Amino acid sequence: MTLKAKIILCSALAGSFVGAKAQLVDESQVGSTVLSGAITESLAEQVGAGRGHVKMPLSSKYLIKRDPARAVRRGRQLFQRKFTATQGLGPRVTADSVGDITANPALGAGISDSCAGCHGRPKGAAGFGGVVTTRPDSRDAPHLFGLGLQEMIADEMTWSLRSQQAKLVEQASQTGTSVSAVLTAKGVHFGTLSVDSNGNLDTSQLEGLDADLRVKPFFAQGSSFSMRDFIVGAFKDEMGLQAYDPDLATAAAGGIVTTPSGMILDGQADSFAAPAALGPSHDQDADGVVDEVDPALVDFMEFYLLNYFKPGIGKQTARTEEGLVKMNQIGCTSCHVQNFTVDFDRRLADVETVFDPVNGKLNRLYATATTRWMMVEDGEEYPLTLPQGKSFEVENIFTDFKRHDLGDAFHERHFDGAVATQMITEPLWGVGSTAPYGHDGRSINLTEVILRHGGEAQEQADAFAALSDDEQRKVIEFLQTLILFPPDDTASNLNPGSDEGSLQDPAIHGNINLGAIFQIPDLGQLPSTLKISPGKRGPNFKWYGSGGNTYELQGSRDFKTWKEIDKMKISTGGVLQFKPNTKNGHQYYRVRHSRESK
Repeated sequence: MTLKAKIILCSALAGSFVGAKAQLVDESQVGSTVLSGAITESLAEQVGAGRGHVKMPLSSKYLIKRDPARAVRRGRQLFQRKFTATQGLGPRVTADSVGDITANPALGAGISDSCAGCHGRPKGAAGFGGVVTTRPDSRDAPHLFGLGLQEMIADEMTWSLRSQQAKLVEQASQTGTSVSAVLTAKGVHFGTLSVDSNGNLDTSQLEGLDADLRVKPFFAQGSSFSMRDFIVGAFKDEMGLQAYDPDLATAAAGGIVTTPSGMILDGQADSFAAPAALGPSHDQDADGVVDEVDPALVDFMEFYLLNYFKPGIGKQTARTEEGLVKMNQIGCTSCHVQNFTVDFDRRLADVETVFDPVNGKLNRLYATATTRWMMVEDGEEYPLTLPQGKSFEVENIFTDFKRHDLGDAFHERHFDGAVATQMITEPLWGVGSTAPYGHDGRSINLTEVILRHGGEAQEQADAFAALSDDEQRKVIEFLQTLILFPPDDTASNLNPGSDEGSLQDPAIHGNINLGAIFQIPDLGQLPSTLKISPGKRGPNFKWYGSGGNTYELQGSRDFKTWKEIDKMKISTGGVLQFKPNTKNGHQYYRVRHSRESK
């Protein structure tokens, strides 16, 4: 193989900010643009060395464990990436999307080329904005702020409930009598569980969850608990992209696996749907493209959503404080529980965003980022950066993670005529930014969605209706302080901005600059490794070379045995590029300093 490389002289500011719009193409597709106009890395470069391991540079596990802020940013750029047909986008279901919609509701779904196509408001955020017609009355796409916190709270509640069940079973066995107890997790009551002397369970009096005691915070009907499962499913159902994910495949087969984000998927305790793609070479949707979503991309996306910012708090006044008091008085917070505690926080950082007319620029909001990691030396150039695992108080989330029947105004028709009567308590954080309301977007404002409540919440809806107009406005004014925000346009301690210049300039309006907390100054100076799936066209592979050195290109089929392919000596430092030839059978490529280097 002849190495055709060209030197691209460049300069890089370590930790420099790269902004993002709601949806982005990359420069390999459209060429160079203004700052934040496109993703600088191609999809193949974002895959890097694949999943790899914590000692394989440029792999997802390496970056997640050694440069978490950079891994979060990569996940964010994948979230905003506009995928193409050549990368596997579509079809919606099949080439003609013909079938029985009562058996396959996905036939009613749209097709989006980007996650941000449904979750893109406010600008650049993992927000709200999409409509999905998988039911006759449609579904509004919810925002994803604080999603990792929701996963952690629900998971801890689940294992607490299951522990209580195990103790009841043991008690019934030891006493030889039937026993009952109210199950409670993090202050939320889930009804009564009874166990007879033979260990048989009576779950008929449980409330708001299934008999398996799994708390499921995702989707309006409360049907999913794993962000990884959510990601793989959304890629397939909303974008026609099949991800072979070995973690979900292991769990679906009854195994137990811990994802790179620290979520335990226990196939013995929970049920999982296997990924649609049975392997990297399986073309499940028959579109001629295989290995559409590398597991490394799923790793980055899961890690991004685990660490995604929680919603912010807008301007507080005496009236908004009175509105919260009134919500408590009329019983709203019996289901919309204000605060929870995460016992073991798997995130690597937290961002607190509040109204600040002094330091805030656009929207008068200011964000303060605090790292929650610890460094562990393991002999590598860059240490492991791991979560501290401390407890964390989650404030102003306003949910109980239970399903409730809110009356027929909230019931949901299915295409086969069935009616879903129970919906998860939607967290209220961010509700001040997300009109229209309800899982179906039918309620035009906050007042109307409150009055729409019936069923289990009829008493609270009646109490709100009985308030004076001014008291109702105070409640609404409080809810309007629970806001979302655009990360690229929110000043922070990572980039506070400036008082002079154009607000179109990120350096002026400030932003939440993840680059400020990158741990690896320049990925180009790492020993570079690139994974290319069999049959894939080789992308441009970049690495940083120092002047006067000789570099050796090596290839491997198994990441164990490496073969020299070519050498190149450069006189001037810069970023080098080459296009690997996959016909030689190598799946991995890397660059190392040659012994000829001085």
